[in-house]
Amino acid sequence: MVEIAGVPAVTDDTFAAEVLSADGPVLVDFTADWCPPCRMMAPVLADIAKEEAHRLRVVSVDVDRNPRTQAAYGVLSMPTLMVFRDGQPVRSVVGARAKARLLRELADVL
Repeated sequence: MVEIAGVPAVTDDTFAAEVLSADGPVLVDFTADWCPPCRMMAPVLADIAKEEAHRLRVVSVDVDRNPRTQAAYGVLSMPTLMVFRDGQPVRSVVGARAKARLLRELADVL
């Protein structure tokens, strides 16, 4: 599992409590150990988790270890970044991107 400072890992068993029942928006990073773009996103997500903590929670899901969650949301490519609000996915972006671009793409759902 790609460890990201300040970004807790959630599992199939904890996804509902950590993401679907969360107060406020949650950015879920669907990731995998074998994914180079996922490793490129790690420092970006660590920065966002720290800088946006007042309005956004960031978590990660290892798709290889948590196939139920991956399948439930139709995640086929990594990294997939999905924002959940009130238990529903409200935005999904696929692929690595710079922090500024990612924040622009997510601005209207945060």
